[in-house]
Order: sequence, then structure tokens, then C-alpha cells
Amino acid sequence: MSIKINFKNKISNKALSNLVLFTDEKFNINLIKRYITGSEFSYINDLIKASDLDKNLFIFELSSKKKIVLISIKKNIKTFDIENLGAEFYSRINYEKRSEYFINTDSIIYTNKNFIEHFLHGLKLKSYEFNKYKSKKKTNLLNINVYGKKNTPSAYNLLKFKALEEGTFYARDLVSEPGNVLHPDEYTKRLKSLKKHGLKIKIYDEKKLKKLGMNALLGVGQGSIRGSYLVTIEWNGVKNNSKPLAFVGKGVCFDTGGYSLKPAKFMEDMTYDMAGSAVVVGLMKNLALRKAKINAVGVVGLVENMVSGNAQRPGDIVKSYSGKTIEVLNTDAEGRLVLADALTFTEKKFKPKFMVDLATLTGAIIVSLGSEYAGLFSNDDKLSNQLIKAGEKVEEKLWRMPLHKNFDKLINSKNADMQNINYVGGAGSTTAAQFLQRFILNKTPWAHLDIAGMAFSKYGGALNSGGATGYGVRLLNQLIEDHYE
Repeated sequence: MSIKINFKNKISNKALSNLVLFTDEKFNINLIKRYITGSEFSYINDLIKASDLDKNLFIFELSSKKKIVLISIKKNIKTFDIENLGAEFYSRINYEKRSEYFINTDSIIYTNKNFIEHFLHGLKLKSYEFNKYKSKKKTNLLNINVYGKKNTPSAYNLLKFKALEEGTFYARDLVSEPGNVLHPDEYTKRLKSLKKHGLKIKIYDEKKLKKLGMNALLGVGQGSIRGSYLVTIEWNGVKNNSKPLAFVGKGVCFDTGGYSLKPAKFMEDMTYDMAGSAVVVGLMKNLALRKAKINAVGVVGLVENMVSGNAQRPGDIVKSYSGKTIEVLNTDAEGRLVLADALTFTEKKFKPKFMVDLATLTGAIIVSLGSEYAGLFSNDDKLSNQLIKAGEKVEEKLWRMPLHKNFDKLINSKNADMQNINYVGGAGSTTAAQFLQRFILNKTPWAHLDIAGMAFSKYGGALNSGGATGYGVRLLNQLIEDHYE
């Protein structure tokens, strides 16, 4: 559904069709009496008295041409709950082919900073659809008219939320693309197009990667007819030499598992194994669009893990960019090989203030946390706490998991410096994170977010309708807003 939002100074309330009003959590409709006719008030009052008030939203059909949507607001409502109200509103009315609604901001009873901006933000996030490949597309149009003298949105906040939505949607678009379209070669072409937003893009192809010695990353992609790449995306929002914030993403555009082949029913969704990179790209686009006052760099490793006569074998030993050697016991533990080179490169080249990597890294994190929390592993308490609090604000939750030197023993190899999987059993997500930590060479504050359970949802969530979620873009943007701008 297409959405058009208009902002108007004044409209005659009683003549409006499809009026959206707000009230308190007890649905005290005396608060909205001034905005509707006496007969409408009596009708709604009778229905409210006969209803169980366990919902946030009621729709009252007054006639074939008019309805009133009544939304309750709790005291001290949190911003993510406001966004959820906007999403719920969209879900309840989006079935109509052509709709027009009038949102009265004067009826917002509890003054909450940026209430209407957050409400519209949730509505728009929920409205996302990926229908690019459907021959019959919906032509539905939703007109939202926002009016009133109180609680009016600011132009600055609207632009800021628009940038965040565009970054989130860009990440969702990338994850939603099928593997035959968004392979590494195509991905790099799309990243080049971001230059128009003021981002500096540098692409390292296989020739450059071989010269640099990124054999861990190259080994993953060597079975594919497509290229393997490392791409850096820089945003310089302040004119100084301050250390950038660094975000690193796993970009396995399709993951067969290699010779450690995945079962068929687990392979069909492996187009989203590049979701970590998509989050980084979406975040960087958002920062550029809203002209964030920071220096930041995004680094993504783009490969395709395929089976062929040239593919990596279980038991191969590769030398990483760091100089450390890795015995590849399982070719389906490939994301950590990509990130190993990308992390060391990012730390060495950019000397960042901190590094956050994102990856759909392990199925074990889904066993641990399901689709409610992403796993957080970190060498820095301050950064961890900042990330957790940022996640709570936007309801993209994180749960900190352990790192400990004793886990290192489980990935020590007899034949190389380390092996890429723990074959003793257990602690699958932790040993993967412990593996990555070995490639942080200069004690840079670092956090690893395992988003395997959060990047894609078959059933949908509060702010998405199923499919790619864009999880992480809003979280990291909140981290930056709260602590680094």
C-alpha cells in the first residue's frame, strides 16, 4: 500500500470522514466530546460501555462514509509503544483499496515528546512490502492527514525519521532479494550508487584481496562463479580527525553450506545470510541522509558460499589477513571466516573508536534466544551497556552472552593456529564469538551481534509484516544519537 502523509493547520472536525482521535487508557470519551457530534458521542459511549476495554484501538462504523478510530494512550507511554500503536493502526485499516484518515493531534492527552512522529514512524515501518517480483501489485493508497494546533511534528524530526525509515527499508530490500539477483557482483553495483548520498565507497575485488592476504574471506567464495569483495563505506560528518565508529557486516549472499552441505529445508532461506551486511549498509545510508554529525565507516565482506570443483574443502588450512592460520573443519561455519579478515582490516586501516559487527552467524543463538533477543558478545562493558539500552529504547533487544578464555581451548587446532568450529560440542554461539575475538588485535572496544534469530521473520512482528526485519539499523542509530553525536 502506498502512503501519503499531509500536514494541515486546521480542518473542521465534525465534517470529517474517518477521524482518528486519542483518549486515555480507560477510554474516557468525554475527552473527545468537542471533536464529534452529540449523536456520535452517544453512540460511541454506549458501545464503549458494552465493550471489554482490553484493546488499544477501537473502530466505530458510523455510516458507510464515516468511521471514528479511537486509540488509548497510557500514562508515561514509551516511544516504542507509541510506534507499536501506529503499526497497529495501520494493520487494522490497510485492507481498504483507497482510504483517507484524519489524525487529530489536539486529542493527544498526554504530552509526550515527538508523539505524532513516533506514531507515524511505526505506521510506516509496518507498511513495508516487498512485492517487486509479483506480476499483480496492489494499488491501494492510504492518505493520512495530520492536523491540530498541539503536538505538531517538527520538520527536523520528520526528516530524521524519514532517513531512518529509508535506511531500514533499504536493508529490508537487500535481504529480500533472491540469491540469483543479489549476488556479490550485483551487490557491489548497488553500493556504488550510494555515492550520490555523500558516502565514500571503495571496493576491493579478488585481485586486491589476494594482494592484501585476505585468504579467509576468499576461501569462502572460491567455489562460486561470482566474485568476492570487501567494500568500505565512509561517512565523514564532522570536519576533524576524530576516530570513526566502525560497523562490520557479514555478507554471504547465498549459503549452501559448501561441502558441509545444509539440508534442503534450511537452505531456501539462506538468501538472508547477508543480513548483517544489509544492516550496515542501511545504517550508513541513514547517517548520510540525516547528515549525522559523526565520522563512521561500514565494512562489508561479500561472498557466495557454493559447491564446485574449486570450492573450499573441510580440512583446508588458510592464512588470514591477520597472519593467523585457520583449519576449516566445517565449510558451513563460513561467516566467521569472512568477518575475521574484515575485522582485522577495519581495525588496522581505520583505527576506530569501537567496532560493532553484525552477522546471522549461528543457529545456536536461535536455540538460546529464539526471535526475541539478538546475542551480544563483547570485550567492553561500556559499549555493551550502551548497546543494550539503545536496543531497549527501540525494542530491538539484546542479551549479553559470555566470553571467556576457557572457551578458546575448544577452537584450538592441532594443525593450525585455530579451527573454525568446536567439535567437542556445545557453546556454538560463544565459540564463534570467541573465534572472532582472536582477530581484534589492538584491544579495540568491540561487540559482536549474532542476529540469526532477528533478521528474518516468517510470521511478522510489531513493526514488520513478515520477511526481512531490518533489525539493527534503528538500534545502532539510537546508539549513535545517545552517545556519539
